[in-house]
Amino acid sequence: MKNVEEIYKRKVMSIPDALKLIKSNDILFAAQAAAEPVSILQQLHTIKENGVKGVELQNCLPVGKYEFINDPQYKDIILTHGWYFTPILRTAQRRGNATFTPQHAHIAVWKKLSAIKNRKKILLCTCSPMDKHGYLSLSISNIYEKELIDNDAAIICEVNPNYPRTFGDNIIHISEVEAVVETDRSIPEIQLVPYTEIDEKIGKTIAGLVEDGSTIQLGVGNIPNAVAKELREKHHLGIHTEMFTESMVDLIKCGAVDNSNKGFYNERSICAFAFGNKKLYEFLDDNPTVLFKKGSWVNDPYVIGKNNKFVSINATLEIDLTGQCASESIGSMQYTGTGGQADTVIGSQKSNGGKSIIAMHSTTTITNKEGKKERVSKIVPFLKLGSVVSLSRNDVDYVVTENGVAWLRGLSVKDRVEELIKIAHPDFRESLRYEAKKHMIW
Repeated sequence: MKNVEEIYKRKVMSIPDALKLIKSNDILFAAQAAAEPVSILQQLHTIKENGVKGVELQNCLPVGKYEFINDPQYKDIILTHGWYFTPILRTAQRRGNATFTPQHAHIAVWKKLSAIKNRKKILLCTCSPMDKHGYLSLSISNIYEKELIDNDAAIICEVNPNYPRTFGDNIIHISEVEAVVETDRSIPEIQLVPYTEIDEKIGKTIAGLVEDGSTIQLGVGNIPNAVAKELREKHHLGIHTEMFTESMVDLIKCGAVDNSNKGFYNERSICAFAFGNKKLYEFLDDNPTVLFKKGSWVNDPYVIGKNNKFVSINATLEIDLTGQCASESIGSMQYTGTGGQADTVIGSQKSNGGKSIIAMHSTTTITNKEGKKERVSKIVPFLKLGSVVSLSRNDVDYVVTENGVAWLRGLSVKDRVEELIKIAHPDFRESLRYEAKKHMIW
């Protein structure tokens, strides 16, 4: 014990000293979402004073508004590459401080490593405190963090007692760490937002498609929250999900989730990262029933397919009449990211009794060229010019709006058109049929 404590003490540094370990042309990876080392990143721009330049920082779902992302003077010092855009990165991209990295979650690291050979890799992460054996937990994110460590990334970590100690393949030894920065800041939180009547209607419909004994994957947002509430009456559900949320805590506590029928890692909830509020983080602390596994494993469609009745529930921004989903861009503007959508959708098809569900409102409100608010259909003849097809029409199964369910599995283009028009808003059905006929979408 004394030995590991001595090793730990030797590695504790101030943030300025830890940042001196970063050299020009290094590749930095920031841990995902609320696991990113906020205190370190708040001072990262100061590496300019050390004469450092040409650094690339890869992140995913960032939560902090950092100087190096916001100020154009740092774009040649630190250029941010994002796997999943947030409003912070959308703004940074317009300034030239950020760019997007296309990926599927389960192979994101492998592809990135293939592109950055012969450059030093440094992981900037947050850990819960070291135990008596010298081990630290990567806490609430293992989406790509352990994968990078296993591929020789150096580790600069914040150690923070407010972060929960979690289990899985997310444990690292102090001997592997290059620098420790001790902090006591709060964990970034997101709160559940009250959902609308439309969200509730969609949630009820989706819950009706989920059978007892299913293994579920839910994302974040109003529709997943509505779905989770409706699932409280189900029995023997299991969890295998990229992101673990507060809604899942409620499903476990009410008894709807017991992980007894998964057929794969029974009695355990599986995830790659967590993002939510204090209630969620307290539930995860020292809880061996939730395992944080590598994202390359959690999101592998082959692994997902080992679960019984795996139900993937994802959202999209726009869908065309053949079933192509634009889930991450609005036209040519990168809005979010592919994330694990394709991974979980394809995985559901490999699962015995699996289902993939794409959820969306049938309409949205935009500001048109005249500056006026206008309601438009999210089911369209053609995706907007420049749109990214996040999910191929070959993989779309169920599509749910407030107007019902379109089951596209195995259907021809002609039949898909009819099914999707049925769940479009009534005000747009006639125009959609007109466009389908005009452009011979059959």
